[in-house]
Amino acid sequence: MFGSYKENDVTILLKDITGMVQPQSTEEREKLIQGGRHYCEMLPIEYEPSEKYMESFYDALGLYSKMTADAVAKLAQLIYKDKGENAVLVSLARAGTSIGVLLKHYMDRKYNMDTAHYTISIIRGRGIDKNAMNYILKRHSPKDIQFIDGWTGKGAITRQLEEAMKDYPDVSAGLGVLSDPAFISEKCGTHDDFLIASSCLNSTVSGLLSRTFLRSDIIGNNDFHGAVFYKELAHKDLTYKFIDTVEAEFDLADFDLSDNTVQTSADAMEEVKKICREFDIADINLVKPSIGEATRVLLRRMPWKMLVHSLDDNEHLGHLYRLAEEKGCELVEYPLKHYRACGLIKSMADN
Repeated sequence: MFGSYKENDVTILLKDITGMVQPQSTEEREKLIQGGRHYCEMLPIEYEPSEKYMESFYDALGLYSKMTADAVAKLAQLIYKDKGENAVLVSLARAGTSIGVLLKHYMDRKYNMDTAHYTISIIRGRGIDKNAMNYILKRHSPKDIQFIDGWTGKGAITRQLEEAMKDYPDVSAGLGVLSDPAFISEKCGTHDDFLIASSCLNSTVSGLLSRTFLRSDIIGNNDFHGAVFYKELAHKDLTYKFIDTVEAEFDLADFDLSDNTVQTSADAMEEVKKICREFDIADINLVKPSIGEATRVLLRRMPWKMLVHSLDDNEHLGHLYRLAEEKGCELVEYPLKHYRACGLIKSMADN
């Protein structure tokens, strides 16, 4: 075990590569990514949030801890209904890990379980960590596995998961998330594009772990995918501040598990394609819809424009307004239908 998660909360199936990778600046990484280098072969310099931005995190935690807790409750009940008492949570590192911990805590309390929870790496364009999958399948029945993430954007990881599970036909590729505005996931807590406070920060709300890493000079054939442990940020670690604040709002009552929504994932993808056309964007990967994904653009990428459904929605988007100001990124009011925000990444070919 490495990172700051409690040992009983999650089994981390990642290789500790602390000190083995030199982090690179956002601009340097963006040029390399858009030039064809895969993002998983590099690590960013971790964004150090300003005092003003940290106020936004605490505001988000206060405003949305109850909504987050209710989404956890509904998702946990959907998982229990489907998988039963032998459910095995497999969260997708790193955004899914804290969500997996919350789901484990909820299911343990409501159903008197000791829910197994693992976190593993899946990488767009490279696939899932097969060594981690094999580790889990030696210990659990494939029918009990439930994959977990935080939210959906336009479904890239969902599609990657479906592709990866072709090698594991007895494992369901169905993904469970808290927020599914794209109408893509098998199970979700809500279709509302709401702010999950953990999306506001990087490692300091994710067990002090980096995003996952895969490069053949560091990750061998028998290794798990890698991650760095940022021990030096221990004094800023808010992982359990997030988890404990949400958990304090848990409601153990039975939720209405019906889902009568009529929209489809095709509607959400058409909205993304329309944005590409209107802003003359050739690469759909430069369009990142949803509050969670838009936040990541500002934290980790080179933002070009930030589309928001309103320029006067401090309740949902206050942290984005502040980050956009810090980064000098233009805010554009745009009639979004499925999402409250959408980040557009700067094309480095235009430089």
